[in-house]
Amino acid sequence: MLVFDATALIYLAKVGKLQLIENISAKKIIPRSVFEEVVVKGKEAGKTDALMVERLIEQGIFQVSEVEETAVYRVLAKNKKLSTADVEVLALAKDEDGVAIVDEDYARWVAEVEDINCGGTIYLIFLLLKGCVITKREAREIVDGIIEKGWFCSTELYAGILRRLEEG
Repeated sequence: MLVFDATALIYLAKVGKLQLIENISAKKIIPRSVFEEVVVKGKEAGKTDALMVERLIEQGIFQVSEVEETAVYRVLAKNKKLSTADVEVLALAKDEDGVAIVDEDYARWVAEVEDINCGGTIYLIFLLLKGCVITKREAREIVDGIIEKGWFCSTELYAGILRRLEEG
């Protein structure tokens, strides 16, 4: 199970590649707070990526899920540096033995500390590459495209991604 935070949804939609996620066999979940942030507020702001995400939900590629206030949720919710969306993504991934798809550094650090499986937008791109859904060249084009659209990537991370693409 993949549990999505907003960033991967938004940036993959911005470059027209979000629909490729359908080719990953895992169940794909969007917590309610992430849906509100990406689709509801996105549509209000006139964002076309919000419409793409909504369409993929309607097609059943993504499922919107209510997140229960489990013990894990309550522990994470005490951390005031985490947004409600981060808490929901991390708690659901932990409780369901899934992978939290989160790019934000602090949330990823919390995931590591709390032993929550975590990946981000680049993780998804490499899953698509591993599954032969995209080529190395397409993977590089997607990475370059999301960076052009404003996805933050340090030079060290970018160099690491390129090395991994060349090796794989």
